[in-house]
Amino acid sequence: MIPEIGYFSLVLAMALSLLLCIFPLWGAHTGNLRLMRAAPSLAVGQCLFVLFSFAILIYVTLVDDFTVKYVAHHSSSTLPWYYKVTSTWGGHEGAILLWLVMQSSWTALVALMSRSLPWVLRARVLGVLGFLGVGFMLYTLWMSSPFERLLPYYPVEGRDLNPLLQDPGMIIHPPLLYMGYVGLSVSFAFAIAALITGKLDNTWAKWSRPWTMAAWGFLTLGITIGSWWAYSELGWGGWWFWDPVENASLMPWLVATALLHSLAVTEKRGIFKSWTVLLAITAFSLCLLGTFIVRSGIIVSVHAFATDPDRGLYILSFLAVVVGGSLTLYALRVSEVVSEGRYKFASREVSLWLNNIFLVVATLVVLLGTLLPMIHKELGLGSISIGVPFFNKMFAILIVPFALLMGIGPMLRWKQNKLDTLAPKWLLNVVLALILTAAWLYGGYDHVTPLTFMGTALAVWITLATLTDLLQKIALHNSVTEGMKRLGISYWAMVLGHVGLAFVIAGVTLTSAYSVERDVSMKPGEIATLNQYDYRFEGVNTIRGPNYSGHAGEVTVTKNGEFVVRLHAEKRLYDVGMQFMTEAAIDDGFFRDLYLALGEQLSDGAWSLRIYHKPYVRWMWLGGLLISLAGFLVLLDKRYRRRVESKATQGAKA
Repeated sequence: MIPEIGYFSLVLAMALSLLLCIFPLWGAHTGNLRLMRAAPSLAVGQCLFVLFSFAILIYVTLVDDFTVKYVAHHSSSTLPWYYKVTSTWGGHEGAILLWLVMQSSWTALVALMSRSLPWVLRARVLGVLGFLGVGFMLYTLWMSSPFERLLPYYPVEGRDLNPLLQDPGMIIHPPLLYMGYVGLSVSFAFAIAALITGKLDNTWAKWSRPWTMAAWGFLTLGITIGSWWAYSELGWGGWWFWDPVENASLMPWLVATALLHSLAVTEKRGIFKSWTVLLAITAFSLCLLGTFIVRSGIIVSVHAFATDPDRGLYILSFLAVVVGGSLTLYALRVSEVVSEGRYKFASREVSLWLNNIFLVVATLVVLLGTLLPMIHKELGLGSISIGVPFFNKMFAILIVPFALLMGIGPMLRWKQNKLDTLAPKWLLNVVLALILTAAWLYGGYDHVTPLTFMGTALAVWITLATLTDLLQKIALHNSVTEGMKRLGISYWAMVLGHVGLAFVIAGVTLTSAYSVERDVSMKPGEIATLNQYDYRFEGVNTIRGPNYSGHAGEVTVTKNGEFVVRLHAEKRLYDVGMQFMTEAAIDDGFFRDLYLALGEQLSDGAWSLRIYHKPYVRWMWLGGLLISLAGFLVLLDKRYRRRVESKATQGAKA
């Protein structure tokens, strides 16, 4: 009976979403304030029913109710409770319900926190979000219900959660990623509402920007943790494989990054209006495309949910309706958009616009590399492979002008600049970047390739340019303390984000160039050496976990005769599914990681091991954390929020 209550709760949420889709939009069209005022209550109500339904799914999982098909397929009685909770989004149906939780929660937050918006705009935003909610709730109830029963015949034990997902990273990675994915629907809703209203003024940009920033921050954090999970859990020592599912999250992130900067220009200068709206539509459309890629069954990946084609067809049809409808509306309204500001070539506007172009081109590269093999195969033209070398080469080309503009942009003013006053500063930073990079690389490594030098120099250049601009702005005030206070939270967020990207570029460049690995077979007492570190194999112990058994290899690491760390690498056999999993042992450090994976026992009694030395690999995730923190930091800017609320209130009174 309890699972049926969860399903019925979703039905009620669906009904409220349908009303949310109809009432406020019709009220805004006819000027009926009563219908528009119903929108916030409907938004909160549908959120509560979705949350209740999700709570029931968690409950039936925790109590091992294997009469529920989803629980029987994705959990087991021996699974630890925290992984039972994780299993509620570890399969297709539960993941879609998690999407609904995020969708309804964002909708309720918009309803509760946009009280200063004009009622017409507020109603249309909530109406668009209600339409999106209807699409996904219909999909859940009709094709992907997690409450389907196996009665009267059901198993006494579940199939267990995929061992790959039994990792702390997977407890937080999917919710964060979905928060970012679904959060971009708010930006989409603001853009569509502005197009329907026909008023693409600064108001919608001001209100859309903090929501976009929050979604972008969650998406950044989700991608970062997903990369860390792949590195620590898959046992290959890799952090990004250009897998189609990884690309599905990268594409909306790239466009959302362009959208954030374009929103800033639209808000402050009243230009790029039509471009900004198009980016908002594109960002969420790519989220839907990513959902189709992951859930249509057209790819095979450790990340993907291979399901029946009917589900993929529904998502593809919904994607066509959303994208086709929004682009049609955009085409009808774009001719009415007039930019207010004027600017010269040497200006911050042009710098931001060019970086937008590079981000969009990068997105097109990823889109082409991801979809072309699928399309080629579906058309019966055979299989083609677009792999890591293609993506690495294209991004190496695009990152150069992008990073150079990142260093130049913060020093530029709006409208127009005199290049003769800025050129000496840029030239000095270029020279310093080259000198510091040469000292760094040639002082630490015997061989430096041009590509490695270029990537590292770009990271140093961004850092120097950001710090130069920071020091110049502080110097305008009487004291350092006063200067730092006057800069504002938004500026500090920009500094944090740019420095974070410099860390990512440096980490990617250096770990790609100087990571080394060695496959060895060792008996207890034997020693293998890699990059001045000695690995002494102590032997293998039997281990027993809550739902697995296996072996743990013990390795003592020394350097120059001094103890460094004792590594504990595991090879697990999970009880229910009888699947083997490698649990790598990692000694993490700021400048390097020591990474050890235990293989199989060989015929002569030795064990196979794989040893990695990975310099600067942590810098990528540190950079990702700094970038996401920058996004959340902007939300604390009270001066910005007060300004938005003040302007929006004035608009409501008008």
